[in-house]
Formats: sequence, C-alpha cells, structure tokens
Amino acid sequence: MKHGKIVANPAAHAPVTTTLRPALFARYADLANLRHDYPLVLVDFGEGRPLVRPLSRIIDETLRLVAPKDLTGEAMRQQLLQLEADIRGRVLAGEEARLSDFWRDCTAEMIRAKGEGPFGGLDNNFEIARKRLPYDGLVIGCNGETPAKVLSHAWSAKQAAKARRFRRVVDSLILRLSDILKSDHMKSDEAHGAEALEAAMGATADGSIDFGALSAVLERARPEDRLPVDRVARIRDALQVLKGQPFYGPGRASDTTPCKRDPYNYTFDTCSAALDAYRDRLPDVLAFTKALTIAELEVENKYRPELHDQILARFDESDMSAEQINMLPSALVCLRDGETVSAETARSFEALACGLPITVLVQVDDLLGPTSPEPPVNSFGAGTARLAAMAMGLNNAFVCQTSSAHINRMIDGLERGMRYEGPALFSIYSGATPNVPDVEPYILSAAATEARAFPSFTYDPSAGSDWASRFSLAGNPEAEKDWPVHEVVYENAKGERQAETLAFTFADFAICDSRYTRFCHLSDACEDALDRISAAEWLSCVPDTDPTRSPCVRVIDPEDQLFSVVVDTKIAEAASRCIDAWRRLQELAGINNSHSRRALAEERLKREAAAAQDAAPAAKAVETVTKPVETPAAPEPAAPVDQGSADGAAWIETPRCTTCNECVQTNDKLFAYNENMQAYVADPDGGTYRQLVEAAESCQVSIIHPGLPRNPDEPDLPELIERAAAFN
Repeated sequence: MKHGKIVANPAAHAPVTTTLRPALFARYADLANLRHDYPLVLVDFGEGRPLVRPLSRIIDETLRLVAPKDLTGEAMRQQLLQLEADIRGRVLAGEEARLSDFWRDCTAEMIRAKGEGPFGGLDNNFEIARKRLPYDGLVIGCNGETPAKVLSHAWSAKQAAKARRFRRVVDSLILRLSDILKSDHMKSDEAHGAEALEAAMGATADGSIDFGALSAVLERARPEDRLPVDRVARIRDALQVLKGQPFYGPGRASDTTPCKRDPYNYTFDTCSAALDAYRDRLPDVLAFTKALTIAELEVENKYRPELHDQILARFDESDMSAEQINMLPSALVCLRDGETVSAETARSFEALACGLPITVLVQVDDLLGPTSPEPPVNSFGAGTARLAAMAMGLNNAFVCQTSSAHINRMIDGLERGMRYEGPALFSIYSGATPNVPDVEPYILSAAATEARAFPSFTYDPSAGSDWASRFSLAGNPEAEKDWPVHEVVYENAKGERQAETLAFTFADFAICDSRYTRFCHLSDACEDALDRISAAEWLSCVPDTDPTRSPCVRVIDPEDQLFSVVVDTKIAEAASRCIDAWRRLQELAGINNSHSRRALAEERLKREAAAAQDAAPAAKAVETVTKPVETPAAPEPAAPVDQGSADGAAWIETPRCTTCNECVQTNDKLFAYNENMQAYVADPDGGTYRQLVEAAESCQVSIIHPGLPRNPDEPDLPELIERAAAFN
C-alpha cells in the first residue's frame, strides 16, 4: 500500500482512465512483507513426503524443532524469519533455486551484512537449523509458469513411484525366467562339455584335471527331462521383450541387455500429439502385455499352449486389464491459454472420454477474455471457467479446478488426482495476465476464486457412487454464501477511522482488467445514495424489480483514494451468469439444494395441515362448552374477502390469514391486506402466475389458492399448474 492507509475521497473523480483496484486489495499491496503460501517448495520425491510445501510452513516446522519456546529462542526465531523474508524477496524478483542453495547464499549475505565472521553465533544458529530442515527442493514463486511446474512435479513423482513398482515386477519376472532357462541349459550336452567345465572351474596350471574325461563320466540328462523346444523359444521371446521394453529405463535385471531401447517421452504440448503417440505405440504396448502375461504364466508353470496360444493370437487392447494398463506411464499434456489453439480443448475431451491414462493440464491465463465477440484463435476465452464443470459429465475422469493461489489448499485433491488410475483433468488459473498491471498473479488468482469466477472443486469418480461422495467445494472461502464478505478500514475526510463490510463479487474482479475499465463509470458524489446499490445487493435482487438503481463497486486508485464506480450492463450481466453457475455448483455440493428445499417445504405444509385437522375438533368442543347461548353472526366487513370461484380465479381464505406478511412482501400489487390486516388477492393481473404458486407454497397455513393462469404465454405453465394443483 503506497501510503499505508486508505483515504475516502467523496469528491467526483475525473473519467476512469487508469486500471482500478478493488478496495479489498489495499491490504495486500506489499507481498514481500506478508507470509503466505508462496514461495512454494517442490519437495524432492520420497516415500511419505508431500508434493509441495510453503516455505513459511517449512520455516515454522524447523523452528519448532530447533528454537527453544522460551525467550532464549527468540533470537533464532527472528533470524530464521528474516531469512525467510530474504528468500521470498529473491523469489518475487524472479529467482529460482533449491531451498538448500537459497539457504546457503542468503545466510552468507546476512552474516556479511551483520559484520560477523564465519562460525559466529548467527552462522551457528543457521547451521543448526539447516541440519533440521525437514524438506529440500526447488523453490518457486507464483507466476505464469507455476501451474505447469507444480503439475509436472506431481506427475513426475507419480511416474517415479510407478517406475519403482514396474521394475520390481518386471525385474523379478526376468530373473525367474532366466533361472528357468539356466536350469534347462545345465542339463544340456553343451553345459557338460569339456570347454564348459573348464570355463566354470578354471584350468589348473599343471593340467591335473582332464576336463574331457570328466565330461565323459558326467551323467547326461535324458531328452524327456529337458524343456520342450517351443517353451524355451516362448520364454526367450518374452525375455527379449521384457528386457527391451521402451516404457521406463532399464532395471538392474536388464541394464546390460543389448536390445534395450531409449524410453518413450510421455509429456506433450497438445492432445493431438498424445493421441497420435498412443496409436503409434500401441503395438509395443500389446507386445509387452502379451510378454508379461506369458512370463507370469511360465514362472508358475501354468502356461497351456492349447489354451493360451489361441487367446494370445487374438489379443488386442480390449483384452488388457486395468492392472496391466496402470503399470505403464500415463501421458501428461500441458495446454496453455495464449499458446495452445482453442480447438485443442475439444481434443482434450476426446482424450479423456476414451478412458486413456492421460493427465491434462488446462492453464488459464486470461480468464475474462477479450471484450469483442470473437476471441483470438489462441485464447480459451471466458468459457474456460466452465471446462472443468463440463468434464464432470464424462463420469470416468477425475476433475480438479483451482487457482495458483489455492494450489497448496487443494493439494489433497491434486494428490488424489495423481493417484487416480484413469483420465484426469486439472484446470488451473495462473493470474498471470498483462491486462491487469500492478497486481501480483498470486493476488489476482486468489481474487478469481473469491469472486466465484474460478471456484475450486474436485470430482473423484473413485470416491463413491453418489455426488455427495464424488464432488467437493472444499477450498472455497465461505462456500455456503453467494460471495465472501470482508471488512475494509479507511480514513474519512475528517481523518476519522471508518470500517465498511464489503462482499467480493465478480464485478470487483472484472474491474481489475484494463480492457473492462470502459465499462466502469464514476459515481457522482452529488447523486442520491438511494440510486446506488452495491453489486452484491443488486445481484441478490429479483431481476427488473428496480431498474433505476445502479450496481456499484468500492475501488481504490493508485494513490489509495477510496471511491465508488458504477458498473454497466456488460459487467453486471457477466456477474449474474457467474453467480448462477456458482449456485449450480453449490447444489451439486449439497449447499442450498433446490430439491431439498422444495421437499422440506412440502413436508412442512403436510405437517401443518395435519396439525390443523387434529386441532379443529378440539377447538369446536371448546367453543361449544364456552358458548352456551348462540349469538347472531356479526355482519361482514366492507373490505374485500376472497371466495372460491368456479372460473379458476385465484383466491385466499381471508378469515384464516395469520398476517405473516410473506405474500404481501412477494408482490404488494398482487396481494393486499383488508382493514383487519388479513390478506386477499387485490389485483389478479398485478403479478405472475409463478408468484401466485410460490406464495401458495410458502404460505404457513395453506390458504392461498392460485387457481388457473390468466396469461397463457407465461413460461413454464405446465410445471406451475402441476404445482398449483395441490392448493386449488
């Protein structure tokens, strides 16, 4: 923050010509002095190790191990926190290195700056802490390269683990098949010959051993004790394929084989290349799988030529088991906004739908897209935020969406996606766009998640059979609300401290983009405050109920002056679409589910109706006892009282009205109160049939009867008539 505080400026500003920032961004202006999830350490592979770890978390874990909790440890705590700040500053400046290298360079610089010689107190503290560092690895910042680096690191860790399992299985089979052939060879004439014996035992200097004579007296195996020729050939062929497999580097059992091949590359820039490679490599995959099947049967002596020869002769990719497919590497495809043609997104769905072991990263840099209707060929456009939601419809693919700022919070989902044996899609927003100057990618990507423009979620087909098990919105701030809410503190024109609670909406996110500045207009200080409404309030209103009020967003300029801007239809409509998409995701996660609300409302009405029926006889009995003399009925009031109508008109059982206000608040032109403060239908044409039906459904005593619709062109009439039938 430039001035250290926000100052309210009630005066009207000049036209909006510079990039604006939401007021809530002010507290995050100086990332170098804030401890957050970056720098991020890509932890070296190892059993039980996390994939990534924030530097701040590593420093905290180290301090718990080495710094005494009392005042004697305060000096070491301050020193290590300063070291963390120095490393963070270097990473923000664009440097990258391993944590151990950063540690060495920064500690040496701090020691020189302090004027202390080597092996002094400061150097000793740093050395003690260095030896207790729980992890090491590459330290990265939050920028345009972050999503690909994190996902490539996670994918490489998965492939390293698969390679270890692969070599254990394949090397064991190679050794056991080799032992079978060696055992058979030892029964051959060649193995008992003089030259073979001399090579095995070594020639004596005095020639005291006659290897020819020894060979003659050794017992020869009978032909029937030897392996069949076809089995020997089959085992040798299988061995050759297993030793020369091109999927992983050779293991110890095949490291010296002359037929070994360089392993295939499994990282691609396009899904088209990945699919082409899969088709080209399919013969090798089938040959390896057949060799693996033969080897597993042969080592158990279960291969039956009359049965298995026919099966393997017809063997193709449809016969491969999931276990065999999962032994081989999965492909990694990295697609990036601005570099990959948008048509590749369609190919990614094709690759995922095929069920191939493929991991696709869709990195989004420009979330909003250009303001013109036609996006560039190399732009995924504003629709990218819906790609992951669309991919969930494939059912067989793991889907994870998040932003760079939330990668560490979503690391559990990322790890589960990497463990998932099947197709997986990761959609990550980097926040690195030139259209938002002076805002760090970390802040912008976090803002995209806060504004529901790019919410975080996971869909795991292996987690269960229902949506509650498979889908999760964990990782989103205040996921039960439309928008997260924060407090902004500023200083008014009199120098007094003020606080204001603001919701962070899609409109707040959109105004950051310089291309959308032209859709913002300064809010005149002389305007009536009633003509302005916050974007969050505007979006929560029923559409078109009050077109005179304009949605506003609180912003700050480069001088940290606080004021309001009005956003026009372009941003407002996009925000409306955004919140609609967010609410659909909430429903999938079981939050504010419309089906559940409707079922609860129906159950409530049934219970209330049953309670009313049970209470009616008792009330009548009490009335009979307490009124021994029947009095004439009082005349009806002059105010309207609704009566049932044979022509299908809407009506209310006015005498039973409890004055709950719900119907009148829904539409005070359609419904009104009489002089006894009991509701009646004031103007049947003053509202929609939908409002009549919804009022009937929400009425606590079920006295509203919607009748039949008066406007035959109103949308969704069949559904509304069916809902109204329960109340007519």
